[in-house]
Amino acid sequence: MTLAEFFSCSLLAFGAPLAMFALTIANDPVRIIIMIAAAFGWLLSFLVSSLVWYAVVPLRSHLAFGMVFAVIIQEVFRYGMYRLLRKTEAGLKEISENHDIGTNKMEMAYVSGLGFGTMSGAFALVNVLADSVGPGTLGLYNGTEFFFVTSAAMTLCMILLNTFWSIIFFSGLDEKSHIKIVWVVGSHFFVSGLSLLNRNQFYAATILPSYIVLVATAVMAFKSAGGTGKSLMQTLSSGS
Repeated sequence: MTLAEFFSCSLLAFGAPLAMFALTIANDPVRIIIMIAAAFGWLLSFLVSSLVWYAVVPLRSHLAFGMVFAVIIQEVFRYGMYRLLRKTEAGLKEISENHDIGTNKMEMAYVSGLGFGTMSGAFALVNVLADSVGPGTLGLYNGTEFFFVTSAAMTLCMILLNTFWSIIFFSGLDEKSHIKIVWVVGSHFFVSGLSLLNRNQFYAATILPSYIVLVATAVMAFKSAGGTGKSLMQTLSSGS
């Protein structure tokens, strides 16, 4: 039973991102490099957040304090990825076999966002998955049996949100649209703040609003990438 729980939660959290990677990134070495660089950028933001948390001794026990600084630092590193990719755009085209890479500026935003989100999700869930292997993990420490599936669902949500946030964030910086940037930072704070409710096992109050934000963010990212209702229908009809 524990192995079934492990694989089901793993596939729930990482199944969709893995499919996205296989279909859109794995066939291009430059996209893989960008994704790895973005993942490394998230690791650096996590390191800086940890140093800040460690330095401020009186507030270490307050999760909200760590969450605020973690979100701010992550968004600073997201901006750093934007600057890095825009400066190296021409060089990436030269070394890539696919010289069309970067023609759609949101392509790099998508790849870096998926790398950012995947590393975030891996750190969020790896310890939970390790505990799920057993023995006897159904509701750790007298907790609810929904702990593992909730953790996996929130991990998937954050991976996809980070992907969409990067698209919106890059588009907002290109277009100098403050509304898009405010949406990314504000919704990041909102969803991260909702996750604090998990301490009290208010899982429905965390998941439902988070996925509503995910849907709204996906629509905004789709439009930011130049998508329209007509192009969506054409894609769906050609796929069927």
